[in-house]
Amino acid sequence: MTLDLTRRNLAIGALASLAATTLPRTVAMAQAPTGSKVDLSLVDPQLRAAAREAAPITDALSALSPATLPALRALGSRVPAFDTNVPVERRSIPGGRGAPEVIVYVINARAGTRRPAILHTHGGGYIIGAPASDVPRLQKMAATLDCVIVSVDYRLAPEVGYQGSIEDNYAGLRWLFGNAAILGVDPRRIAVMGESAGGGHAALLALAARDRGEFKLAFQLLVYPMLDDRTGSSRQAPATVGQIIWTPAGNRFGWRAFLGQQPGTATVPVAAVPARVVDLSGLPPTFICVGALDLFVEEDMEYARRLVGAGVPTELLVVPGAFHGFDNGSPEAGVVRQFNDAKLDALRKAWATPIG
Repeated sequence: MTLDLTRRNLAIGALASLAATTLPRTVAMAQAPTGSKVDLSLVDPQLRAAAREAAPITDALSALSPATLPALRALGSRVPAFDTNVPVERRSIPGGRGAPEVIVYVINARAGTRRPAILHTHGGGYIIGAPASDVPRLQKMAATLDCVIVSVDYRLAPEVGYQGSIEDNYAGLRWLFGNAAILGVDPRRIAVMGESAGGGHAALLALAARDRGEFKLAFQLLVYPMLDDRTGSSRQAPATVGQIIWTPAGNRFGWRAFLGQQPGTATVPVAAVPARVVDLSGLPPTFICVGALDLFVEEDMEYARRLVGAGVPTELLVVPGAFHGFDNGSPEAGVVRQFNDAKLDALRKAWATPIG
């Protein structure tokens, strides 16, 4: 993986080394380190080396503040080399009403075909990250599944609140449906997918699509999604979770930036938080996957439970001994291969029968 800070799409070892050499002074001023104190006894043995290497980035993300955010974003500005065998196009598309144009990365498009597609939203706590860093991984997925992927460069918080980024992603979805024939996409087989905060955005996008009634989605794939502002704020996380990569401190900062107010309070807008939406009926079939040591494990399991209760076909995968972003640091580990295979299988199953 490449040098970026989306927490989902980069090599944990290389990133940790870079963070350690670039950010120690600002991080030290902001907060005492936490990553080096993590008990690894609950971590899957195949993932322990990556967990140890992640300590500096855990410290950096735990120390998120207005002072450290620019440096973290600067690390994320480095773009990896793309696979020349899978076509990629960076395009500017119309934004929402009164909003600026939106940049999208279009992967593996081919006119004259009718293949499934994914509208992808990148991770990064709602405050960092960019789709370009995900492109090599998405190219591999698109080639494996023979599908088209459109990844949206939505505007980040705190410069833009939740309304703006939701509308950016909806603009990407509108463009994908509107240009399905040109891209070689079957509009009956379009899914949304995201990791971490991108999973939260994918969930928000599925809710927006349901409520607005313009487009019908075939599936939502939520990878350790960031769904509930109350985690680590008004609800204390269990001591065994949220100690590696993404911690309660980072979570509070990300949600506060996204919401424009303190998370976990009664005044938080429901439209910004998937877990606060009362009615989950009518959403597309869903696959949620998360590690048992991930800060988001409880909110993800609860969201899956509520989807089932609302009559939404839902599958949940919880990986023992796995932390947030674990699939990045040990790509050859059996537990990571199984995790990635489960996501691919879920998409294949969803696309096997196009929606009416």
